[in-house]
Amino acid sequence: MGFGEITYNVPLWAAIISWAIAQGSKIILTLIIDKRFDATRIVGTGGMPSSHSALVMALAFSIGKYNGFGSPLFAMALIFSFVVMYDAAGIRRAAGKQAEIINMLLIKHEVPDMEKLKELLGHTPLEVFVGGLLGIAVGFWI
Repeated sequence: MGFGEITYNVPLWAAIISWAIAQGSKIILTLIIDKRFDATRIVGTGGMPSSHSALVMALAFSIGKYNGFGSPLFAMALIFSFVVMYDAAGIRRAAGKQAEIINMLLIKHEVPDMEKLKELLGHTPLEVFVGGLLGIAVGFWI
């Protein structure tokens, strides 16, 4: 077993391709909706669709496709996916909302030397859902 075998790891490539499609679509959507090019969206968090959800669901469903949907490996990957997706729509989204409020308070009270907190951290449930669907589609396709 050599390092070259990684090129034949279908679940890994499904996950990477799904992530790339999701991140690339964020650039396109920003261009269409906001009428501006924002290259930082390729690595940025938040937005439509959730690349975290796409990545983990592509991984899970391609594992199911190649190892069987009744396999313990698929079960583990699917549960891992649900944890990541819950975190994206729950905890990280709440942290982003808190950052937004803190930033408003900092501006209002003119706090010096305070760096603005990043607000776009999590996802709406719709962004997570669409990312998950993208991941499932790529997982079955690859």
